[in-house]
Amino acid sequence: MHLKSILSQIRSLRVAGSIETDVQAVRYDSRAVEAGSVFVCLAGEHADGHKYIPQALERGASAVVIGQGRADAVPIDCAATVVEVEDPRVALAEISSALYRQPTQKLKLAGVTGTNGKTTTTFLIKHLCDAAQLTCGLIGTVHYNTGREIIEGARTTPEASDLQALFAEMRRNKLRAAAMEVSSHAIEQNRIRGLEFDCAVFTNLSQDHLDFHKTMDAYFAAKSRWFAELLFYQVKKTRAMSIVNLDDRYGQQLIQRLERLSAPLLTFGQGARASYRASGIRSDMHGTTFQLEAEGRSFLVKIPLIGLFNVYNSLGALAAASVMGVPLRDGVAALANAPGVPGRLEAVASRRPFQVFVDYAHSPDALTNVLRTLRDLKPNRIITVFGCGGDRDRAKRPLMARAAEEYSDLCLATSDNPRSEEPAAILADVEAGFQSRPYEIIVDRREAIRRAITLAQPRDIVLIAGKGHENYQEVKGVKKPFDDVQIARAALDSKTLDEREEAKS
Repeated sequence: MHLKSILSQIRSLRVAGSIETDVQAVRYDSRAVEAGSVFVCLAGEHADGHKYIPQALERGASAVVIGQGRADAVPIDCAATVVEVEDPRVALAEISSALYRQPTQKLKLAGVTGTNGKTTTTFLIKHLCDAAQLTCGLIGTVHYNTGREIIEGARTTPEASDLQALFAEMRRNKLRAAAMEVSSHAIEQNRIRGLEFDCAVFTNLSQDHLDFHKTMDAYFAAKSRWFAELLFYQVKKTRAMSIVNLDDRYGQQLIQRLERLSAPLLTFGQGARASYRASGIRSDMHGTTFQLEAEGRSFLVKIPLIGLFNVYNSLGALAAASVMGVPLRDGVAALANAPGVPGRLEAVASRRPFQVFVDYAHSPDALTNVLRTLRDLKPNRIITVFGCGGDRDRAKRPLMARAAEEYSDLCLATSDNPRSEEPAAILADVEAGFQSRPYEIIVDRREAIRRAITLAQPRDIVLIAGKGHENYQEVKGVKKPFDDVQIARAALDSKTLDEREEAKS
């Protein structure tokens, strides 16, 4: 595609150089630039892309996109076309959409945002669409599925150019739909600009990511901006249907705002006003049932997932799939065979007289929800292993301890992903939140998991929280292999051997 054609579809302040050059790719990392690339200079949290213009030019960039007033960053002898824009992140999204020929215009696209539940809800949407022969791709925390390839997810919501490339690949693979997680970072940084959604789901909002957003008001503003502003930018599709959790207090605020804007809106929850309403909820170790009232009809819903939060995830997924074209009756039937989601209340198989679960819960609200669900199963005791990530919101660390001890009989605080911080310093912040329940501080996560399983007795539940599906632990900038499920399984095997040896003696 010619640069001239791309420039006709974006807003630029100034263009210096030829616009007849051929564009083969758009890049925001100078190390990925090749001949014919447009290099977009993003100012990130840790680096400024303008500093890497010389490297991009050396690698063959045919055009460079700079921020307003940053011409001083361009070398005097630059032979590439220079495009000055007001916001390089917006430009990256617009250029990528143009280069990949707006692939989401030809896909049924559902986006899901919220503090908790995004991953499970998107997995369920994909399952419901696939079951109805509406072949569906997936982009989210666990992985990206383009129809023929499953790629490990580097981040919940990729950069704009990566997103457009993934959707273009889905189109080449003949997919008809896609479900994606939409993080607050992605909204704030305009990564999703230029995508054309059919529906947007809001699951809930609770404290998380305040290292980035600073306040809950700013966090909510980022989420609500997608519904109240960004969805207005859709060009080919009509405005997306907003699907909002009626029972969440931030969801109620969002509903009020959307109603003032006369936006298309569906709600879900247990309240009488909900468009998709659940009642008669029953959950056991094997799954959950509830009565659904929606679209003027009533259905008995069975899901092989436990917990009230999975009822909400199912409601949001059913509403989204219905908007995308899946008949509600078919969606309800398909839920009975819904797959488990890696690291989301994932049971670690064993023949022990107690249960071990691994879950991604890494915010106070998520941990509370999971522990409440496990408490409803009426175990003898709950032993919880948890930690907090380094270089992230420090204010939530004592809150995680309070959430853990409220519903646990014993808490083992340990390392999560310390990143650049000292594990002992993180755990000191966590320990400040404990008030009454017994707890232990074990820095080594492997040892903490082994300790929990060693202590487990018949009818106990061991919850290993925080990392879920992750198969690594990041320490001092190095990601080392570490899988909670595998570590727990090894500990269970070791416990079995130890007990056999004791029996012999």
